[in-house]
Amino acid sequence: MSHYQRIACLCTEAVDTLYALGAEEHIAGISGFTVHPPRAREEKPKISGFSSGKIERILSVEPDLVVGYSSLQAELCKDLSKAGVEVLLFNHRTISGILRMVRVLAALVEKEKQGNLLEITLHTRLDVARTQAKLWDLAGWRRPVVYFEEWHEPLTTGIGWVSELIQLAGGVDAFAELSQGNSAKERKIDDAQEVIRRQPDIIIGSWCGRAFDREALMARPGWADIPAVRMAEDGMVCEIKSSDILAPGPAAIQHGLSQLQQLIGRWHARHHGTLAE
Repeated sequence: MSHYQRIACLCTEAVDTLYALGAEEHIAGISGFTVHPPRAREEKPKISGFSSGKIERILSVEPDLVVGYSSLQAELCKDLSKAGVEVLLFNHRTISGILRMVRVLAALVEKEKQGNLLEITLHTRLDVARTQAKLWDLAGWRRPVVYFEEWHEPLTTGIGWVSELIQLAGGVDAFAELSQGNSAKERKIDDAQEVIRRQPDIIIGSWCGRAFDREALMARPGWADIPAVRMAEDGMVCEIKSSDILAPGPAAIQHGLSQLQQLIGRWHARHHGTLAE
C-alpha cells in the first residue's frame, strides 16, 4: 500500500484527528497524555510523554511514520530520524493550522473524503460560534474581557488558537498581543498587577498537566478587585481542561470552543437576562 500503515503519535491532536477520520487502525502508539477520544487509552499502547520519550519504546511499535508537534519534541524527532524513521513534525499555532493538519493527516492515510467531512464539521462549529457572537454584538452588548491562564509560575497566557477561539466565542482576549508568541516564554506576563489593570470579566485556568487551583488564584494579592473574581460564585473563575483546549486539534474546536461559548453566554445572562444563555 502507498499510504502509511503504522503511525506513532507523540502528540495528542494527531490521535484525536486520526480517530475522527476513522483511521485508528493506522495508529501504532500514542502519547500518555492522550484524552480524546477516551477509548484510545484502552486500545493503543502508550509510547511517550510529551517532551520526553525513549527511542526504544517508540521503535518497539515498528512505526513507518512518527508524528510530533512543536520544538519541544524536535530533539526527540531528530533522534528518531537518525534511527531511520520518517518523521512529521507539526508546528501550527492557529485555527487554520489545525484545519491544515486535518487535511495533511487525511492525505497520509488516504482518507481525503473523511478529511473533507471533518473539516466541514469543524468549519460549521466555528461558524455557529461566530454567528452567536455577532448576535450579541448586534444587541449592543459589550464583549467580556477574558484572561486565559496557561500556567501560574510564571504567569503565562494563552497561545494563538486559544486567543482566536476566545474572539470567535464572543470575548476579548485580555492579552491578545502576547498570543502570537511561539514559546511559553514569549507569552509570559511579567507583572501580575497587569492582570488587575486589565480588569478581566472572566478568568479561565488551563494549567497544562496540572489541575487548576481556583482558590489560590483568587487569593493572589489585589486580585479580589478583578470583576471575574467578584463574580466567582457565578462561575466567572473556572477551569477548562488543558486536554480540551490546549491540544491544537479537533478537540480545541469541538470541546474548548463550546465551553468558552457557555461561559460567555452565562456572563451575558448575568448582565442582560437568561435569553443570553
